[in-house]
Amino acid sequence: MSTNVTPMRIDGAAVEADDHTSVFSPYDGRELGRVPKGTEADVNNAVAVALDRHRGGAPAAHERAEILDRAAVALTERHEEFAQSISAEAAKPIATARVEAARAVDTFRFSAAAARGLTGEMVPMDASSAGLGKLGFTLRMPVGVVGAISPFNFPLNLVCHKVAPAIAAGCPVVLKPASSTPLTALLLASMLEDDAGLPPGWLNVVTVPGRVANALVTHDDVAAITFTGSPEVGWGIRADAPRKRVGLELGNNAPVIVHRDADVALAAKRITAGGYGYSGQTCISVQRVYVHQDVADEFLDAFQAQVSELVVGDPADDATNVSALIDSDETNRVAGAVTEAIAEGATAVIGGDDVSDGLLKPTVLTDVNVDMAVSRTEVFGPVVGVARYSDVNDAFAWANDTRYGLQAGIFTNDLSLGIEAAHRLDYGGVCVNEVPTYRTDQMPYGGVRDSGNTKEGPAWAVREMTEERMVVIAR
Repeated sequence: MSTNVTPMRIDGAAVEADDHTSVFSPYDGRELGRVPKGTEADVNNAVAVALDRHRGGAPAAHERAEILDRAAVALTERHEEFAQSISAEAAKPIATARVEAARAVDTFRFSAAAARGLTGEMVPMDASSAGLGKLGFTLRMPVGVVGAISPFNFPLNLVCHKVAPAIAAGCPVVLKPASSTPLTALLLASMLEDDAGLPPGWLNVVTVPGRVANALVTHDDVAAITFTGSPEVGWGIRADAPRKRVGLELGNNAPVIVHRDADVALAAKRITAGGYGYSGQTCISVQRVYVHQDVADEFLDAFQAQVSELVVGDPADDATNVSALIDSDETNRVAGAVTEAIAEGATAVIGGDDVSDGLLKPTVLTDVNVDMAVSRTEVFGPVVGVARYSDVNDAFAWANDTRYGLQAGIFTNDLSLGIEAAHRLDYGGVCVNEVPTYRTDQMPYGGVRDSGNTKEGPAWAVREMTEERMVVIAR
């Protein structure tokens, strides 16, 4: 085996390839390691192994739950190791990476609970005369081989949100991690087998280029696909696999309304965290803020003060809040969106489009409108746009004027308005007095329109990975 190469993992074995892909630090460009450049043959091999495990029958529910419980313990014990891996390959500030590793522990724990509680339903057969003398109930059965395609921005926890529910459901997995952040996923796979006792072949990790991943999507023996990434790729997968179960968690351009009766200091603090955490590279990062004109000046003063205190730099530094985007192309793309917004009339009151040092500074844009790209598209960078409103109906309309619909938020001390927002904001989730960046790992999480078609969260994901089997017993 080549030095500094982390092999693929298929059927519990280390698998190499003739060619390799280097994994670089987005912050300083150093090579962190290499992974095999897998081929379609590797995908086919992994699927064949997974199908064999599926046909052989899943471990009992208590055994699956115990594996997941052991995984939670092992991940707790190796918390810092995983946090350092996340931080290095994703340029995620180490403090934020530690939070991700801790959240992944919860994902395993809730998945273990889902495994133990997975059950069907009784069917009232005698509700019709044809059902007299019959006992009816449903079983939840594993859907089959799950193909999982994960993104770069949460290289541990979003992998866990695919793998752990699949294990809970009794489904073997073929995982294709993001090409820029595969090392953490491979570390997880070895931990699950070596420390948690997951039998070989139940999680197979193939480090193939994106174009090869389509072989996983279209493979006849893959029953379900779970994908997190861009809408363009996600809906392409849906089109390429019309007969499979395809769960998509896609993009967003999350809005927040700050009403005139809001706690402005609280709103400014949480929007800062929600807009610039991991450099804005989350699909529920705050991107659009609509603030009532009566408190707009107060909010902007507080917001600018909070943003100006963010530390930009080395992700390995405990003090860093914002670091490099995943690659230079992304940095230039986001800077270009800022340049375009300024040319169209927006004002950069903090930051701007300067990337001379390779890092894009946290940017606050004012005077944005719904027609600007920074409002209509997903920026996926450390940029927050602010606009003023006088009528809350306008704020609701602007917030909903988007092809996305993952999560939205409102800050208000009027409970009635908060409840109204829950009904009127057309999103998969609505947060009151909290930013839409908020997520716990046991809650249902997913969007509408171009933000996806499913709900994550172990209890929901497990049901997506099972199918109901009707059982009728005649007495």
